[in-house]
Amino acid sequence: MQNRTIHHLSHIDLDGYSCQLIMRYTPYTKYNYNANYGAEVKAKLEEILEKIQKSNESTMILISDLNLTAEESKWLDNEVKKLNENKKDITLQLLDHHGSGEECAKKYGWYFLDTARCATKIVYDFTKENFDFDAPTWMEKFVNIVNAVDLWKQDEKDNFEYGKVCMRLITETRELNRVMFAKEDTEYKLALLHEAVKYIDEENAPIILDEKIHLLKKDFFKDQHDDTLDNLATEFIVNLLGESKTQKTIYYKGYKGYLSYGVGNTSIIGNGFLVKFPEYDFIIDISFRGTMSLRANNKVSVAQIAKEWVGGGGHPNAAGGRILGFKEQFRYDKVKEQIESIIHKKESIAGDLEYKKG
Repeated sequence: MQNRTIHHLSHIDLDGYSCQLIMRYTPYTKYNYNANYGAEVKAKLEEILEKIQKSNESTMILISDLNLTAEESKWLDNEVKKLNENKKDITLQLLDHHGSGEECAKKYGWYFLDTARCATKIVYDFTKENFDFDAPTWMEKFVNIVNAVDLWKQDEKDNFEYGKVCMRLITETRELNRVMFAKEDTEYKLALLHEAVKYIDEENAPIILDEKIHLLKKDFFKDQHDDTLDNLATEFIVNLLGESKTQKTIYYKGYKGYLSYGVGNTSIIGNGFLVKFPEYDFIIDISFRGTMSLRANNKVSVAQIAKEWVGGGGHPNAAGGRILGFKEQFRYDKVKEQIESIIHKKESIAGDLEYKKG
């Protein structure tokens, strides 16, 4: 394969992330995206297309462990054709094993379907045949492990049992938010899988991995000191929030705020952020359902902000509310657009905020 940039969209389970683990051993520039079924798939594809439009590189869109609907397939096929007609150089390839994509597979040459193999095994075989590929010695065995558990082959006992632990390793890895920290969340999961393969050949391998999961997570978040997993993850997240201050700062009536989306645990993370970055007057986290959680540190009454924005309330340093009509988003910029629209409407009609001196 010629030197292309690969935009790789995959599912959010063990099979999906394992496809991306395989692609780490190819030499191409790669960008990973992950989506669950529903509106998130198209949202991620739109994000990929937007990035391609801004680039002049030869590009492959690789989709794994996700079956597209007929409508999504038609839309994507048309979008790629339009871009190629506009002198872009885009190759499209989908590798999947879900039988519900059969009609699309018959219609589009780029839609490859094989229900006898999990997506990880399909990607592995495809990569060996089509890409420059430096596969490590453990990879084939790991692929068979994922295949056994994803297709629920209980007769392959050793592979199946180890795959079950790997599956839990992914499903219970929720420390990072997939929207706010998409890149870091994917890297976190891939790093854990990369550590998990080290125990494949151990006696009682499933038990060993099961007992090490907590330590593997802590090792990812550790810097120079040890602490509880919660504290290590909180410090890591606060640092990530700080690294993207420019894009995530909002202002309301002269007060400087930070807008996060779906991070949760606002009492700990929010207060930790305000202590580390005292130039901020408040922080607000929006949940996927539109619930607002606000925190301050004696600089402004967030109860007043919550009241003015959505009729919410609470205490001067801790308040909340709910945004009526909020639309769940899979991209941070879309969330910020909704919040800035509220701010624009409210700033012209709300009264002065109560200022709390420290």
